[in-house]
Amino acid sequence: MKKLPTLWLWLLPVISGAVFVAVWYAVRHFSGLQSWILPTPGEILEAAWNERGRLLPAVGKTSVGALAGFLLAAVSSFAIALLLGGARALRAGLYPWLLVLQMTPVIVLTPIIVLWAGPGTPGIITITWLISFFPVVVNTTQGLISADLNHVALFRMANATRWQDLIHLRVPGAMPYYLTGLRIAATLAPIGAIFGEYMVGNTSGGSGGLGYLVYSYNSQIKIPALFATALTSCLLGFLFVAAISLLNWAVLHKWHDSFDRDDH
Repeated sequence: MKKLPTLWLWLLPVISGAVFVAVWYAVRHFSGLQSWILPTPGEILEAAWNERGRLLPAVGKTSVGALAGFLLAAVSSFAIALLLGGARALRAGLYPWLLVLQMTPVIVLTPIIVLWAGPGTPGIITITWLISFFPVVVNTTQGLISADLNHVALFRMANATRWQDLIHLRVPGAMPYYLTGLRIAATLAPIGAIFGEYMVGNTSGGSGGLGYLVYSYNSQIKIPALFATALTSCLLGFLFVAAISLLNWAVLHKWHDSFDRDDH
């Protein structure tokens, strides 16, 4: 297929976004809905500006919980994946229970999390970790067990130890899978932090993260401000994903096929 010019790669999202906003305004105009039901993008931006004194401190607090939970998920998931990918018996024994943990609704586990980790920041970090770690474990484990068979045979012919096989073959080969898992987790971490703030957050002093603002604006029926909070959380998620995309480029762009290195 013919490559799209770089300019079009930047313009297409802008064009699609402009079409979406135009449709949004059209729906609002022809439906006759009030702003407290469907605010326009302009009203949302105005509310974001008016509420910046609350949104900016809130996004800072949410970022702390999201980043801490994400980093904990990134490290612990990689360690667990090394165990699962290195031993078939261990993978068969533990993987079903990881599925059970993932399929258990977090809202059901919230009282237990509060009891064990405590309310406030520790509980928020725990919930964020719980939501974020599974895609990293699954992707990394799949990468570790998907090494090229020809390379595996070559390592066996060279009498490589299991440690050499893991470090020099399987871990490098699993990097694209691991980074894909991190990218998914990066989209989930802010969501997990906001949900954690909503459920177990500490709002002493009348302040809190974005999850607290969701509760506050919803109870006051300040719908444009509620949309502004959602917009702020999306921007936070974009920052997380952008950071992982930069890491993905730094690690893979020189050797992996997902990057086109042909400049001609």
